[in-house]
Amino acid sequence: MGAKEDVYEKLEGILRVMGLKKGELRVYRLLLEKKRPMRITEIQKELGISERSVRAHVLNLYRKGILQRKLVEQGWLGYVYTATSPRELLERIKNSLLKKIDELETEISGD
Repeated sequence: MGAKEDVYEKLEGILRVMGLKKGELRVYRLLLEKKRPMRITEIQKELGISERSVRAHVLNLYRKGILQRKLVEQGWLGYVYTATSPRELLERIKNSLLKKIDELETEISGD
């Protein structure tokens, strides 16, 4: 297992703890590895799962900031998705956790 694979495995462990489903992790991993924007239908063909499942996974990942999307028009109008980089994603997770810890500490010290 290469260094990059090791990083992906550790990141996936964190994302699993945060409640990401197996299918969501597969979508994120695919987009990380492809390093290019992909449409829903492309993701669906690569992973061999239903388009409906891909749409649900992509929407959940997008809402959590794990994927980014861009509207494109190339004979068709639709979104393409890319993975948030592991570095940026870890920074967001860390900041979010620290903020929640600070809020909780404030509440606890008010007792």
